[in-house]
Amino acid sequence: MEDVNVIKLPETEDRTPAKKRARPPQFDPEREEQDRQTNVKRLAVLGETDGSVKLLEELVFGAEEELLERLVEEDEDQTGTLLLQDEDEESEDEAPQQQQPVKKAAWVDEDDELDEEVDMRHRYRRNLMRGEAESTMSKQKLQQRMREQFQKAMGGTPSWAESGAQKKKKKKKKKAADEEDDDDDDEDDEDDLLRRTGNFVASSESLPSGILRMKKCLHANSARPSEDRLTTVQFHPSAQVVMTAGLDQSVCLFQVDGKTNPKIQSIHLERFPVHKAQFSRDGEVVIATSFRNKMFYLYDMMEGRVTPVHTVRGLNEARVKEFSVCPEGDALLLTGTRGYLHLLTLKTKEVVRSVKINGDVSGVALSPDGSKIFANSEEGEVYVFDLRSSRCVNKFSDDGCVRASSIAASRNGQYLACGSQSGVVNIYSQEACLNSANPKPLKAVMNLLTSATALAFNPSSEILAIASRAEDEAARLVHLPSLTVFSNFPVAKRKIVYRTSCLDFSPNSGFFSLANNKGQAPLFRLLHYKDF
Repeated sequence: MEDVNVIKLPETEDRTPAKKRARPPQFDPEREEQDRQTNVKRLAVLGETDGSVKLLEELVFGAEEELLERLVEEDEDQTGTLLLQDEDEESEDEAPQQQQPVKKAAWVDEDDELDEEVDMRHRYRRNLMRGEAESTMSKQKLQQRMREQFQKAMGGTPSWAESGAQKKKKKKKKKAADEEDDDDDDEDDEDDLLRRTGNFVASSESLPSGILRMKKCLHANSARPSEDRLTTVQFHPSAQVVMTAGLDQSVCLFQVDGKTNPKIQSIHLERFPVHKAQFSRDGEVVIATSFRNKMFYLYDMMEGRVTPVHTVRGLNEARVKEFSVCPEGDALLLTGTRGYLHLLTLKTKEVVRSVKINGDVSGVALSPDGSKIFANSEEGEVYVFDLRSSRCVNKFSDDGCVRASSIAASRNGQYLACGSQSGVVNIYSQEACLNSANPKPLKAVMNLLTSATALAFNPSSEILAIASRAEDEAARLVHLPSLTVFSNFPVAKRKIVYRTSCLDFSPNSGFFSLANNKGQAPLFRLLHYKDF
């Protein structure tokens, strides 16, 4: 309560006679009004120095309207304050219900906050890369990539990895979904796929480019390594078997399991360093040739009998070295000298027809049905022969080639690869090679710096393996749909491939192997392909 200064009004002199003072004075309105005005003026003067006096004046002598307005304003302010206090109290009561407490991590590693780059080329992280540009990745991005891969493998986020808020949200969604199921039973069957959880995005059947998912296995011939350079490695056309042969005068067969690769059988050919060995079309016979012999061997695996073939009727060659197994019939296509190619039947051991190109033959490939022969000369000319009529149906120059070194045809009849001594491998369309006099290559692979001496397509015609025996680690794998080279083969940190003389894929592309100058046959499991 404010202190109120009590004003003592000055006393007026009473000059009336004593007799008259005894009588009560009469009320004089004009005098009373004058006295009031005088007191008001005096209080106004005092109010200028003391606000409490002015307040007392207003309370005692009027200003009723101002007083009422002030009381109304004070009442409204007080009511508004009370309402705001009530709202604040209600919001404080509702806040704990709306905001969920954020759980703090039990332990934080300061190093996790550092923006470090992780090397993605490590063998444990290669499968997380999506291209060559992601050779390095930040730790946060790598963590997100691993989380996505885990969720993809699990078909979503597992319940144990969800927070409490996520579980509540999931329950609400499930409850809403159950209510919709009760209302629309007919739509339940149509939307069943959308209500199920799991990984519905299957991996593509086509081979992706960039990184080839592969696993290094024990050498195919680890049970019996060769004592000299290997010249041949080939998978059996139907059995889970691989064959190796080389300058140690032996031909060996191994079972392929990727773990121990046990030896099945080996034969020794006296004074006969093997230049090339191949399975017959049915896989029952092995044909082996040497460097300077006209004789070659036939090894019957069913009977375990080795038969030397000293002479071939109708063959006027000093030696039998290069040959190809025809896809149809029991026949061989022998590469002779001075540009000759001879068709030999294994049943009668005689030459049934011959064709000739200009210059010496550098390589020979057969079409999948065996009806066409592709042969390139050392001068870079490619000849196409019809095998049944022995007629040359087309001829063209390998684009940019000075001296040719090898040739190969894909099994689906789509591609033809021509290698040169400069290391360039041109990939053509087989259809263009059959019909055009000047076909243009689809791609010129320039990853080799020395002569491209070995070419091989995989059975699905998605990979082309190229290699040179003139330099270590000179081997590459080409992704044919995109015509790009896989970046992760060979591994740069350690030597495995060495100097490669032969390449081959298993019947269903599940394995890939090569023969090198160390007498080894490195074996790789191609993880994209499920079968042998």
